[in-house]
Amino acid sequence: MSYADQVFRANCLDILQNGVRDDDLTVRPHWEDGTPAHTIKKFGLVNRYDLQKEFPILTLRRTYLKSAVDELLWIWQKKSNNVHDLSSHIWDAWADETGSIGKAYGYQLGVKHQYKEGMFDQVDRVLYDLRHNPASRRILTSLYNFEDLHDMNLYPCAYSMTFNVSNGTLNAILNQRSQDMLAANNWNVCQYAVLVHMFARVSGLKAGELVHVIADAHIYDRHIPIIEKMLAEPEHPAPQFTLDPAVTNFYAFTPDSVRLENYQFSPFEDKIPIAV
Repeated sequence: MSYADQVFRANCLDILQNGVRDDDLTVRPHWEDGTPAHTIKKFGLVNRYDLQKEFPILTLRRTYLKSAVDELLWIWQKKSNNVHDLSSHIWDAWADETGSIGKAYGYQLGVKHQYKEGMFDQVDRVLYDLRHNPASRRILTSLYNFEDLHDMNLYPCAYSMTFNVSNGTLNAILNQRSQDMLAANNWNVCQYAVLVHMFARVSGLKAGELVHVIADAHIYDRHIPIIEKMLAEPEHPAPQFTLDPAVTNFYAFTPDSVRLENYQFSPFEDKIPIAV
């Protein structure tokens, strides 16, 4: 069975059995009909995925990997904050009439800063250090710029990556302040697993461990019966992940650069409502 399934199942059962509800609090998110979107949550989940052993994708239901990678590259490669540069419509609810989500996500990664070696944005600084300063303990990115929060249509959820090179292997920590377990958990895990693979490839390294730290891991009230149904689905072995070996430049990757072989998943047709 997929290790990602085991982690997801354990996390969700822990939240449902031991979580704290926020029904007594005023909450920002709401459903499409205007009803407040309450949650049951756990604080401080930490999950570890060894990318050399298997790719951490769910089989309890399908995760659309190429769509996830398209969003990842929209943020990290295009460094865009406009939904018109994105193939899907998952960000439309947070976009203004021009398609902008404000000074969020890709915008923050694309801002250049002065270093002693020259001008770099956050992505290019990471790529430079992985090649030239692999022993550094300062290889990280942050999207949580307090100065620009008032200009963000949504504060960043997955807000920080810290990279570490050990024995020619690239490891990373993804810090997330908030996680919608049903709609976004495995989507984010797959995205940042792919990012580690991509950064490792272009830096002459092996992909190692992805550590996912979630401050507020929650299940929305209207997601609880969907989660319970999903957890009853059978698990399948993890598929085999490959990255196009011809690509050695991060800016040349596309969603078609990733491939899964033997991806088996349980059919799961329930519509997932999204709280905004």
